[in-house]
Amino acid sequence: MNAFIYTSHDQERIMKGTVYGIAAYTLWGLFPMYWKLLDQVSPIEILGHRIVWSFVLLLILLRLLKYTIIPPQFKQNPKTLRVSFLASVLLAGNWLTFIFAVTSGYIVEASLGYFINPLFSIILGMLFLHERPRSGQWFAIALAIAGVLYLTFMYGSFPWIALTLTFTFGVYGLLRKTMALNSLQGLFVETGLLSLPAVLLLLFLESKSILQFGQASLSTHLLLITAGVVTATPLLLFAGSARRVPLTHLGFLQYLAPTLQFLLGIFLYHEPFSQERLTGFSLIWLAILVYMLEGARSRQRRKQSADANCYE
Repeated sequence: MNAFIYTSHDQERIMKGTVYGIAAYTLWGLFPMYWKLLDQVSPIEILGHRIVWSFVLLLILLRLLKYTIIPPQFKQNPKTLRVSFLASVLLAGNWLTFIFAVTSGYIVEASLGYFINPLFSIILGMLFLHERPRSGQWFAIALAIAGVLYLTFMYGSFPWIALTLTFTFGVYGLLRKTMALNSLQGLFVETGLLSLPAVLLLLFLESKSILQFGQASLSTHLLLITAGVVTATPLLLFAGSARRVPLTHLGFLQYLAPTLQFLLGIFLYHEPFSQERLTGFSLIWLAILVYMLEGARSRQRRKQSADANCYE
């Protein structure tokens, strides 16, 4: 009996999950178009609104779905709250860096951060989860490092935006992996922890008469308020996908977002892309190709081993 044969119900579930995953990563990939509409607003104010309105929306969703507002994990393990606080700081740093990158014309460099992220996650898994990278994964990591070094020394500019996004999102993912909170509860807790500082930040900007909210156009107000919807929608789609789709499928889909961001930066917003940057990016794309091919080969070996065991 082949352990990898899916029933028609399984196939329907995976197909639905794949659609959800494509929708989630497509929305994340198109995020630059949304934040570009707010380039007249400072990134720090956009961040404040994104946190506050996301928290309000998630609170409403939790009530509608009848989730407990304070997860029981906080009472069972006080360490969860400390980890959530650290995760919220990393999330805020990631959001602020990405918003700054988009509104300042660095979409291409931002996409680089999310191209590198899966390879950085391998390093984190090795350091903190005692995972052992395979030789092909080591080669992919070496190629990615070579690409970053080439961009730094040959292009003459350290890709700090890309590496900040890689670091904050990678460590954030590692922390979320250690917490028994689903995506909705986790983001609610994180935005809740950030909400008071975000409100104080907005009040400070108002006291300095540099807050755009209340002075800008109606469309700007609507864009700031709906930042919560924009934040939560792809997350909920991703959660629906993750419940239905094998992680190997999601591994392929995750490159859709940075690919769309890269294409938007080049073809819609006409960001500069020199020969030096092309060479550096090519090394990193080659690293991703090696990583994906090595993963496919490893899964094929496991499948063949499982098939052989089934017939023994």
